[in-house]
Amino acid sequence: MIAAMTFLLMYLYRLAPCKFSAFVRIVIQMSLLSYWYPDTFEFNRFFPNLDHVFATAEEFIFNGQPAIWFCHTFPHLIVSEAFNMGYFFYYPMMLIVALFYFIYKFEWFEKMSFVLVTSFFIYYLIYIFVPVAGPQFYFPAIGIDNVSKGIFPAIGDYFNHNQELLPGPGYQHGFFYSLVEGSQQVGERPTAAFPSSHVGISTILMIMAWRGSKKLFACLIPFYMLLYFETNNLHPQESEFADEDYDLWWIKFPDSLYVGK
Repeated sequence: MIAAMTFLLMYLYRLAPCKFSAFVRIVIQMSLLSYWYPDTFEFNRFFPNLDHVFATAEEFIFNGQPAIWFCHTFPHLIVSEAFNMGYFFYYPMMLIVALFYFIYKFEWFEKMSFVLVTSFFIYYLIYIFVPVAGPQFYFPAIGIDNVSKGIFPAIGDYFNHNQELLPGPGYQHGFFYSLVEGSQQVGERPTAAFPSSHVGISTILMIMAWRGSKKLFACLIPFYMLLYFETNNLHPQESEFADEDYDLWWIKFPDSLYVGK
């Protein structure tokens, strides 16, 4: 069905090449990213889980779990809402940058979309072969007592049959907290905790914003900073040894694959 729709959109674009048909063709493909994401778990659930490796590495480097420290130190509403707003803004950020290029830089719209979608698929491919669920799934599986003692046992294929999601940190009655929790309850799976696609994709978006408009970049940078620090240090879904240098490595790779029309 998806393949047939893709070829149909390609045919319609060639039949009537215009901004509207280009926009529909690209936006539909980008919207399918949320459809493909859960499928990474359907593949990697058959591989031994690797959370214990990354949790042990983080424990060795920081002598503890920084995400848990921060949540215990700053449980305030304003802190929780600010960082959850940054985390949730990941989705509008993609839409804003895509619409900017469509309206003001249409000659780069196809390339921008190609780089973005290819980056996602690179992440998805890694997630299939690197099954790391993240602390929101891993910590309930091993027990908080083990976490506090710095003991991180291997759990094998535990997530193949158990998918309990620990509620995220923060003020649970907050508006943005509810938005983040709602999005996770709908589409989250015990996968994709390493490397952090939130950090990598949002960094790519910020580079695109900088190249497109310095004003757009200035408007997005506060949300990006909140998202960056929330993902790397605060949010237990993807904070487990989230390697920002590893994420940045992928920024140029999709661009080098693009060959244009």
